[in-house]
Amino acid sequence: MHTDIPKILLINKPSGPTSHDMVQMIRRRTGVHRVGHAGTLDPFAEGLLIVLVGRESTKRQKEFLDMDKTYDAQIRLGATSTTDDCTGTITSYSTAKPVLPLKIQETVRGFLGDYDQMPPAFSAKKINGKKAYELARKGIAPALQSKRVTIRSLEILDYHWPLLTIRCTVSSGTYIRALARDIGEKLGCGAYVEKLTRTSIGPYSITDAKSF
Repeated sequence: MHTDIPKILLINKPSGPTSHDMVQMIRRRTGVHRVGHAGTLDPFAEGLLIVLVGRESTKRQKEFLDMDKTYDAQIRLGATSTTDDCTGTITSYSTAKPVLPLKIQETVRGFLGDYDQMPPAFSAKKINGKKAYELARKGIAPALQSKRVTIRSLEILDYHWPLLTIRCTVSSGTYIRALARDIGEKLGCGAYVEKLTRTSIGPYSITDAKSF
């Protein structure tokens, strides 16, 4: 390993490549085989990805995985998607009238704190050794279990029907796609994530990240 290679890399991942793609790129550029990341970003999502380079750094993976994470999410109301994001097939459209801002505020505020969240069907959750998305792609509904997650802060940045933009800080293991889906269900109109940016992981900020 070259001595000038940082052991903890803060990467500003663009929309498109997978988190594994970014790890592979770092392996090629550094010549180091032992490289991992601390928290997957979906391919369509962008923002902060922590990449750990070398044996000693990758041993700390769980430490980073357990940190709270902050996201900016643009949510499209009035429709649902198979993946709970813009990459899936639209499964329904709502004919309801635009939701009033006060109702949006009340509903979003109701998700603060702990709640039992069902992971998206298209997720990497393991079921009998298979990833949920592998089953979902075959048309098999994965038997997922809900998980207790914590929404530590939740702020509305902008709202103009049908687009709602939020900023949230959440506990490890929280799916923002699922949060958007659940907000849509509460509103009675459906919702999915159209754009997602991770801005921080614990004390690490996207402002310190490098773009590739």
